[in-house]
Amino acid sequence: MDFRTVTHTTNEQDHMEPPQMRQKQLSCLQGESEERDKGSTIESFVTNFSNIYESELLPARNGEEFTEHFLHEVVDILLSYIKKTYDGKSKVLDFHHPHQLLEGLEGFNVELSDQPQPLEQILVDCRDTLKYGVKTGHPRYFNQLSSGLDIIGLAGEWLTATANTNMFTFEIAPVFIVMEEILLKKMHEIIGWGECKADGVFSPGGSISNLYSVLVARYKRFPEIKTKGMAALPDIALFVSEHSHYSVKKAAAVLGIGIDNVVTVKCDARGKMIPSELERTILKVKRQGKVPLYVSATAGTTVYGAFDPLDNIADICEKYNLWMHVDAAWGGGLLLSRRHSFKLSGIERAHSITWNPHKLMGVPLQCSAFLVREKGLLQACNQLCAEYLFQPDKQYDRAYDTGDKTIQCGRHVDVFKFWLMWKAKGTQGFEILINRFLELAEYLYKELKTSKNYELVFDAEPELTNVCFWYIPPSLRQIPKGPEREKRLHQIAPKIKARMIEEGTAMVGYQPHGNNVNFFRMVFSNPATKKSDIDFLLEEIERLGKDL
Repeated sequence: MDFRTVTHTTNEQDHMEPPQMRQKQLSCLQGESEERDKGSTIESFVTNFSNIYESELLPARNGEEFTEHFLHEVVDILLSYIKKTYDGKSKVLDFHHPHQLLEGLEGFNVELSDQPQPLEQILVDCRDTLKYGVKTGHPRYFNQLSSGLDIIGLAGEWLTATANTNMFTFEIAPVFIVMEEILLKKMHEIIGWGECKADGVFSPGGSISNLYSVLVARYKRFPEIKTKGMAALPDIALFVSEHSHYSVKKAAAVLGIGIDNVVTVKCDARGKMIPSELERTILKVKRQGKVPLYVSATAGTTVYGAFDPLDNIADICEKYNLWMHVDAAWGGGLLLSRRHSFKLSGIERAHSITWNPHKLMGVPLQCSAFLVREKGLLQACNQLCAEYLFQPDKQYDRAYDTGDKTIQCGRHVDVFKFWLMWKAKGTQGFEILINRFLELAEYLYKELKTSKNYELVFDAEPELTNVCFWYIPPSLRQIPKGPEREKRLHQIAPKIKARMIEEGTAMVGYQPHGNNVNFFRMVFSNPATKKSDIDFLLEEIERLGKDL
């Protein structure tokens, strides 16, 4: 049935009588019981949702059949979308400007109504929400570090939503709490913390995980912060690289440390923090009367995909008694690859780590782990012992009531989809997947290196899956490098991206960085992507940009 063909205005008379309508529909179903016994199903009898409302579904009395059929329709919508997502011939997106979405499109209206809408309209809204969104699992979606659509992970997310529970106590999430402990222990072992009693928590994204690192580092050095606040502390300083993620500065703003007290350390041309510059900057800050507290090293920078020299940074942190955090939100997945894990050598010396399985490992959003080497710090830092949740006289081991070591109260179940994927793939499956992403990056790098139409931002084989490059249209190829060429080149990537989005053929990110004008940044974390998709993208960039 094509739900687009129905009128989407609510008839007030119909709306006022949903119980009668439900009885009519149920009578129809009961009257057809003999045919149903011959092999027909509920789908044969209920196909019109124009007079059925949410109030007819469970937990309404006798709502089982309507609920079953409605959810079957929803699953059909989802399956159709999944098939289109993996179809390389389909669009990555059907782009519309914000004002067009607000004005409404062919029966799809995002405005809210005072009166209930029939389930037919709800199904239309479900389908159109997907239709006008971005297919992040499409093989030619390269826009963000997290992409792809893992079917097992998707099943895990559906189950999680159905369970609809909270991660703060064992009594309401017993299986999920145990799964979180198992996953954290596995990640600790992979990092190299297997011999120590480490800890951790899954948080709402890498930015919050990085915030946890600053929070715990400050509490470790100055436990009085919990009761007396920043007024009791000296001026403290945090150190990050020029290529670090902005979330550390945001954490400093949120925690009252201040962005001005986040000190930037110079990087080399490849985007790696320079250890000698870190030590020089620490000494400079000490001479200014501030207290160096924390260093955030990066294992897989957002733009260049660079890995800071972790062992050298660890030496400096030990020398000056600083907390060492490693932001491995993007690059942490390489720990599962025997071929590439050496790039994170020294990570086991960190005091804390951020690792986002929803990036390189392909777990559906969101799934971010904050890992800390010292057991008990998270609990001591955040514990407030709310009596209505964390009663001391429970019948089970209260150590499994993990909610009091977080800064949240309610916490979404992010672990099940990850656990289920690990069961389905095994550690070896993740390794194969990650190695393949690196192979795709190497393929793109070699294609760009031999093409006269492109220039690499830096001529070095990719360490992660990031590949950064400029497209040089014919109009710029004879212009010598200089301010005029740079000015014109700066406009090329945004114009190509705009055309690409309008046509919906692919999505790839761009940005300036430091002294480099706008360039494309390709990243690979989508299991659907093949070499042919890379070839298509390069041809598409040339097609859309050759007249610029």
